Amino acid sequence: MREAYHVELEQLAEHLAAMSVQVAEAMELATKALLEVDLGLAEQVISDDAKVDDARADCEEQAYALLALQAPVATDLRTVLAAIHAAESLERMGDLALHVAKAARRRHPEPVLPESVRPYFAEMGEFAVKLARRTEEVIKTKDVAAARTLETDDDQVDDIHRHLFTVIMDRDWPHGVATAVDVTLLGRFYERFADHAVSVARRMVFVVTGKMPGYGPETDEL
Repeated sequence: MREAYHVELEQLAEHLAAMSVQVAEAMELATKALLEVDLGLAEQVISDDAKVDDARADCEEQAYALLALQAPVATDLRTVLAAIHAAESLERMGDLALHVAKAARRRHPEPVLPESVRPYFAEMGEFAVKLARRTEEVIKTKDVAAARTLETDDDQVDDIHRHLFTVIMDRDWPHGVATAVDVTLLGRFYERFADHAVSVARRMVFVVTGKMPGYGPETDEL
């Protein structure tokens, strides 16, 4: 019975890792749709979001079953609780990729982004996808040192996000208020995506050490 229980814990971690792959791919495609004005890719991200929602529901159902039937303690209890919170953060990451895709669809066939800010979003997209893929590895390995390095890439996204404000607030900004609003919202989506990836990594540190390194964004709004 105990062996089967630990197999279930491993399966729970595998499901979370698979969710990380899903949201990484969603943001990769959403960014490509945004930059290349590709309606087909945007529609794909939008339709696939239900799969991320289903994956979260499956993870939570499995986690609550383990709590109810196995009464885990110590590290095992931390693993189950961390999985519940991580599944929520990963599902929100999927939602943020969805928001990017919806913005691309809403403005199609016109591009959402002016040429002057496209490089910033290409860079934020690369960092966001990298963070999600590294989150997958952290979930699999529970490598505390690797988990803590995610903060560095998150800082890079934060820096770009802050710089975007200086760009759109410039008195010579030529693209109007509606475009400035789009750029602001899209920048926020990428910044939050990165924050949630860091939150998942912090949960894995909590599993190993029993201490939460800092406070994640899981109680914030998207």
